[in-house]
Amino acid sequence: MPDCRLCGEVVGGRALSGQVVRLSKKIASHPLYLRIKLLLKRLSGRELRIRSDVALETDSAGGWAFSKNHLGHGSIAYSLGVGDFIAFDLLLIQVYGSTVHAFDPTPTSVESIKNQDLTRQFVFHPWAVAGSDGVLRMTQRVNRKGRKSKTMWTAVLEPSDGAEVIEVPCFSLASIMKKLNHKSIDLLKVDVEGSEYEIIESLIVLPNKPGQLLIEFHHRFPNIGLERTAEAIRKLRAVGYKVFAVSLTGREISFIHESRLSGQTN
Repeated sequence: MPDCRLCGEVVGGRALSGQVVRLSKKIASHPLYLRIKLLLKRLSGRELRIRSDVALETDSAGGWAFSKNHLGHGSIAYSLGVGDFIAFDLLLIQVYGSTVHAFDPTPTSVESIKNQDLTRQFVFHPWAVAGSDGVLRMTQRVNRKGRKSKTMWTAVLEPSDGAEVIEVPCFSLASIMKKLNHKSIDLLKVDVEGSEYEIIESLIVLPNKPGQLLIEFHHRFPNIGLERTAEAIRKLRAVGYKVFAVSLTGREISFIHESRLSGQTN
């Protein structure tokens, strides 16, 4: 007959372990913890010190902050990289009346969107957005423990070492706007696992620049680095973009173009 005391100790140990894990996750997501973590990373040179250029009233969803007074019924938003989580996109539709064009060619995203009953204001395109038109080779992200991500894919920049690679159609912003007959974009959200830099290069030469840019920068990737993000921000500011929000991780940065501002001061 099993020793009940031993069974109780095992069950109790598992319960305690579960409580510790839940507490750790709660602490790791607390705003104060995230602010301290970001401060330490900035002091150690692992994150950039980005100051806001203008103060705007913001709303947020899914970790993305945007100017609520520069969106409304009929606004056009492009959401690059949606994965299987579209809370941000649905907020723009349901609260602000925007039409969201979502772009994501990854298998997880395509399958997830296909299985949802979504409003007509959410328009899905299984394309990648890049600096130019063509074909993009992508592979699943691998974390520090060697596990493949189910939702995150990244562009293959070098010959693959046996990893699974998919080829997807990609188009520049200019080409997509022409395809969709859009003269301008009110909000552009970019979460493309390292491909944001070539997209930035292509958008800064657009005659009609997106009103708001919400970009996650991936300078933590070994082949990118902080300086590339710093240079991208300098280029955006040089063509009239102003920072109005920085996330608690320091990687999601929100910009608004000066042409959309009225009566705002630095």
